[in-house]
Amino acid sequence: MRRILTMALGVALGANGTWMVSAPINWYRWVPGVAATGPANMHFIRDIGCAYLVAGLSVIWLGRAPSRAWPAALASGTFLGLHALVHLYDFFTGHESAQNLTRDFPAIFLPAILVIWLAWHGRREAPTER
Repeated sequence: MRRILTMALGVALGANGTWMVSAPINWYRWVPGVAATGPANMHFIRDIGCAYLVAGLSVIWLGRAPSRAWPAALASGTFLGLHALVHLYDFFTGHESAQNLTRDFPAIFLPAILVIWLAWHGRREAPTER
């Protein structure tokens, strides 16, 4: 079951990244709440899309070879976690509402938590060094 979750999460992250890189204005218009953050910046959306694409690929790799891929997935989880912390910071400084924070939970916070948890589990499967 963990492998199915890992692969599905990796595909979802990779699909989001691919969408951001290939059609940034479409992504900007269709993802709830994004347009409220300010005008679209195609370069910035593509940059973040590249990070999501790498995160997705590392998580897919984690699903295939957890004992080898966990460091890459943990790095991706760190990016996702820091991204979630930016949203939390925006909430505490009054730049984001509680409603937006709640809306962001399944797309921003949950993937970060899951990727870090899955990577940590992959670490436990890695052979110990002597």
